[in-house]
Amino acid sequence: MALEVLTTIPVGGSPNRVAVSPDGGRVYVLNGGGDTVSVINTWSNVVISTIPVGDLPDSVAISPDGARAYVTIENAGTVSVINTATNTVTATITVGTGPQSVTVSADGQHVYVGGSGSVSVITAGS
Repeated sequence: MALEVLTTIPVGGSPNRVAVSPDGGRVYVLNGGGDTVSVINTWSNVVISTIPVGDLPDSVAISPDGARAYVTIENAGTVSVINTATNTVTATITVGTGPQSVTVSADGQHVYVGGSGSVSVITAGS
C-alpha cells in the first residue's frame, strides 16, 4: 500500500497538536492561533465542534475511557478539561507556569502536567 494523503480537513489557526480518542472515532486538534480545539469525526472527516479553551493551547491528552480531554493552556498556567460527550470545558485547573505537556495514567485516575521545572499531578476522579 502506498503512503498518500487521503484528505485535508480545515481547522482553526495554527494547528499544532493532535490526539485521537481511544475508539478512534474522534481527533482533537489544538489550534494555537485560535485558542480553540477542533473536534473531527474520523468516519466523516468533518469538524463537528470547535471549543474555546484559552490563550495558547499547547498539549492534549485523552482519558483512557475517552470521556475527557485535558488541554494545557500555556499562557494561563492552566489545564482545560473537556467533556467529550458534550464538547464543552467543564473545569479549568491552575497548574503553574508554562504547562507544555500532559498525559493521563493508564487507569485514568491521574493527569500529569509538565512545565517550567515541575510536574503537577491532578486527581482525575471519575
